[in-house]
Amino acid sequence: MERRSFIKKSGLSGLALSLMPNLGLSKEFEYSILELMGKVDIELYGKGINLRKRAHDAFVDMKKAAYNDGIDIKIVSSYRDFYRQEGIWERKFLRYTEDDGMEPLEAIDKIIEYSTIPGTSRHHWGTDIDIIDGYRKVEGDVLDPSKFENNGPFVDLKKWMDENSNDYDFYLVYTDNPGRRGFKYEPWHYSYAPISIPMLTEFRRKNILKLLQEEDFIGSEHFTNGFIKNYVQDNILDINPTLL
Repeated sequence: MERRSFIKKSGLSGLALSLMPNLGLSKEFEYSILELMGKVDIELYGKGINLRKRAHDAFVDMKKAAYNDGIDIKIVSSYRDFYRQEGIWERKFLRYTEDDGMEPLEAIDKIIEYSTIPGTSRHHWGTDIDIIDGYRKVEGDVLDPSKFENNGPFVDLKKWMDENSNDYDFYLVYTDNPGRRGFKYEPWHYSYAPISIPMLTEFRRKNILKLLQEEDFIGSEHFTNGFIKNYVQDNILDINPTLL
């Protein structure tokens, strides 16, 4: 088992957010705002896995079970710190505005179809994974919903996960439920619920509006109060209700 850690780069403080947390939890949890925003050291386990210990162990058990059924669950993305997410955001913003000629607000709306604002990604937590079937040879973008349906190469993986992932406490985050808002359907994105639920609960207690207003990355100057409030409600909270 390989353990990895990442370097803390800066600090922020947060105030309570008026959105009520999940009241069904039997105990209190506490995570710092630095941890929730991907700006602090965390211990990550497993070469090519990079998850918190309990999430790592559950994933290994799930991977073994799937392997016995002819599926090779391969992680293509797991932990991402704030600064990596910032790089993803800025590259997309510049490409959409400078190369494609979009207006800034149009570019932001395009980005948040699939990519999160730095500091708000579930991938900061060491609990979430994007997966494919490693046995399948695929050209182009592997994280394409069409590859997980009909005759796509990852249909068997999706079917296996639908039937078995919950047994290992992994749940699809951005479902295809009618009426769900925010990020588009991501049949590849799963979250380890025993840790991600209390982390989301703690995140909801923070003043996300204030936190994002204090950030300074390319495009952030176009965030309005209304936009951030809608982003919190639609993109952070309108997810698989099992994960709330």
